Amino acid sequence: MMKKTMTHPPSSGKDFDENDQVREQRIVLPSKFITNISDGLERKEPSWFITSQIPTDFSIQVEETTFNAHKYPLVAKCGYFSRVDIQQQPNSSFNCDIKLENFPGGSETFETILKFCYGFPIDFSSKNIAPLRCAAEYLDMTEELDDGNLVTKTEAFLTFVVLSSWKDTITVIKSCEDLSPWVENLQIVRRCCDSIAWKASRENTPANSSNTEGWWFDEIAILRIDHFMRIMTTIKAKGSSPEIIGKCIMHYARRWLTGMDEELEGIRGYGHGKSDLQFSILSRREEEGEEGIAHGKRQKMIIENLVSLLPPQHEAVSCKFLLQMLKIANVYSVTPALISELEKRVGMLLEDANANDLLIPRYKNADQTSLMNSSEDHTMYDTDLVRRIVEYFLMQEQQQLHLHLQRTENISVSKLLDNYLAEIARDPNLSITKFQVLAELLPENARACHDGLYRAIDIYLKTHPSLPEHDRRRLCKIMNCNKLSLDACTHAAQNDRLPLRTVVQVLFSEQVKMRTTIQEKDPSPSDNISEQEGNQPTTEMEIKTLKVELENIKRKMSELQSDYSELQQEYDKVGHKQIHAPRWSLGWRKIKTSFHTKMEGDGSGEEPEEGKQRPNSVRYKISSKRRSSIA
Repeated sequence: MMKKTMTHPPSSGKDFDENDQVREQRIVLPSKFITNISDGLERKEPSWFITSQIPTDFSIQVEETTFNAHKYPLVAKCGYFSRVDIQQQPNSSFNCDIKLENFPGGSETFETILKFCYGFPIDFSSKNIAPLRCAAEYLDMTEELDDGNLVTKTEAFLTFVVLSSWKDTITVIKSCEDLSPWVENLQIVRRCCDSIAWKASRENTPANSSNTEGWWFDEIAILRIDHFMRIMTTIKAKGSSPEIIGKCIMHYARRWLTGMDEELEGIRGYGHGKSDLQFSILSRREEEGEEGIAHGKRQKMIIENLVSLLPPQHEAVSCKFLLQMLKIANVYSVTPALISELEKRVGMLLEDANANDLLIPRYKNADQTSLMNSSEDHTMYDTDLVRRIVEYFLMQEQQQLHLHLQRTENISVSKLLDNYLAEIARDPNLSITKFQVLAELLPENARACHDGLYRAIDIYLKTHPSLPEHDRRRLCKIMNCNKLSLDACTHAAQNDRLPLRTVVQVLFSEQVKMRTTIQEKDPSPSDNISEQEGNQPTTEMEIKTLKVELENIKRKMSELQSDYSELQQEYDKVGHKQIHAPRWSLGWRKIKTSFHTKMEGDGSGEEPEEGKQRPNSVRYKISSKRRSSIA
């Protein structure tokens, strides 16, 4: 008995070197005779046997299963076995063992092939048609051997049945995942992908706009990434809108990428360690070992393919989705070029983001662990990434200076950045340099109000109580006290975490704001005449009372200016010398108390009730008649 092993499919009969000789020596048996030599197919683990009165003379091994059959039915249908028969020595035993290596579809498909060769009826379906078509090509089951052979039948089923049905086509593509390179050489995947892309493109035409948009997203989201890429590339080439392409990509990413829908709520919810997302991914890697590593490689490949597939139009995908992709890409160490591409796209849509979206976990892979020496390397979030995003945004703005929307976008982004600074300020490992660089990224005119920046600075000072005085001054220089609201000035004037120089600036700013408020309350003579013409006559007593109150307020403002001057002189006298803390603190608090008491008084000498919040502006006791006369 001889045994032959084929590790790859031989060429078809017409390409065989002894082509004419093969045709002459082929034995063509009537189909009726082939059917009659077999009573059925019986399985006896791990083998299959043809039940017949004629002894079997062929043994074919596919994977771990051996099929015992007759030579002539197989030779009559399969050019592969015909060539093996011709190559045998003329005087050798007729029995032959053959092992089929890498047979498409495995033993299950060969069982169907065997039934076909013996004339038993077989059913084609979307699940078995692709492996049967590949197996028929492997065994060279062409029309030259028998009319209506398997190559012709499977091709006809693919063309006229499968490709006309959306669901059948998807099923065939799914069945092709383990049939490479056969499905590529036979262009089964290409034909199926073209059919899907054509049907999807028709659904997106204006004539079909009444259909539910994106019903097919779920269908193609089950496919492997390379097959998904083929379909989407074809759909793009057929002119589908960027919005449809983007929605389909986002749908696919949420199905396959781990952690896409996980939200980060800031450091307050997680302490100062790794985020839940990083924790879950790293734990999964450690628990699953090699399988976890393979999963990480698949995730990385999916991310890189999806990013390369994104349409260039800004409106194709949302800013939130891009930031989620950045978050996952950071964890799986996607190539720097694609990270940079995502950062640029986020920069173009930065006004649509929120602070939580920007909380991208800082992650170093195993190869970089040795570099994590300083405390700054243990910061929770990747602030460098956010810095680059803001820089891309500013670069884009420079290129679009002619657009009138620039200032509005700047204000929106300034609020976003201030909220982000307030979140990361709670990280004790965040250096003052990183915080300062981020805070100073925007131009001076980008912030109409510095209240948000003051809040972030105050949180940073509270989180870092041991910060030296010169670093506190350095940090507070970022803030413009003249752009603080009266509420913020009131809070800052009593904030012991701020350096002395900053408090002095805040007091001066608060004084200027109060003076402006008072001047706005003091009507000009022409305004009085105009208003009196349209209202009831005002008595001389009421006018005199109002003037007295205004004089009292001006006197208090003069006293306040004197207090401020004395404070400034004392501060200049002390300079940078060390000050006895208790004495200076007592004097300083006395001056601040005097400042606010004078501004809160109403001329009657009454003190504000204990426990009540100090008002943020000067109170006036004016009768309803007088209020209406100067309104």
